[in-house]
Amino acid sequence: MRAMDLLGELAEKPQTLDELASRASVHKTTIMRLLHAMEETRFVTRDREQRFHLGSKLFELSSLALEQRDIRAAARPHLAELNTRTGHTVHLAAFEGSDVVYVDKFESRHPVRMYSRIGLTAALHSAAVAKVLLADLPRSEQEHIAGGLDYVRMTDNTLTDPQALLAELERVKTQGWAHDNAEHESFVHCIAAPIRDVRGVVVAAASLSIPIVMLDYDGLLNLLPDLKACTEAISADLGWTNPERDNK
Repeated sequence: MRAMDLLGELAEKPQTLDELASRASVHKTTIMRLLHAMEETRFVTRDREQRFHLGSKLFELSSLALEQRDIRAAARPHLAELNTRTGHTVHLAAFEGSDVVYVDKFESRHPVRMYSRIGLTAALHSAAVAKVLLADLPRSEQEHIAGGLDYVRMTDNTLTDPQALLAELERVKTQGWAHDNAEHESFVHCIAAPIRDVRGVVVAAASLSIPIVMLDYDGLLNLLPDLKACTEAISADLGWTNPERDNK
């Protein structure tokens, strides 16, 4: 656990042994021994100023972890095509334990962009991708999660209590998509749609995220057919058969 804590600190910025030891609850020699062991196995590396950085072994493991995600492999060509067609930021998100994590991203082709990166967690009460994933859970599980959230108000539109979130999840489940109407950041809005596996279970969500100065809310909703066509194509590749489409 101490080694994991050290890696977490180095993920924030490169640091020297003294800097790391100054905040540790154990002796400096213990920190030095852990760092040397991780240096030998390429989990960390050291520069000329004796600052420790994350090492190449972590990059190797992260690449392997991403390659092992069947959802990401199936989604990538469809997300790339959506990004090419719309020019806007495209995200793929999935549950990692109790968190919703961005597992892939295609950057906007426009000069005005939003900041995000693979590996970041999505706020469960404000992110469109999180709403899509939560909406597919059993009601009892939704209520448990909603009751335990810290409803940080990030904008005037942020949902701030369990009842509001549960009502939103009901709407998302009924309509088949979710929005983040400037709820996480006041200058960005998003739409997200579900990706289903062969059982019909929502296993991921894809989204389009666009700065408001580039496209108003009505313009954002005009992209919903493109987004849903993308997520349904990914779902089909995962083995899902859309009963609504087959009954037409």
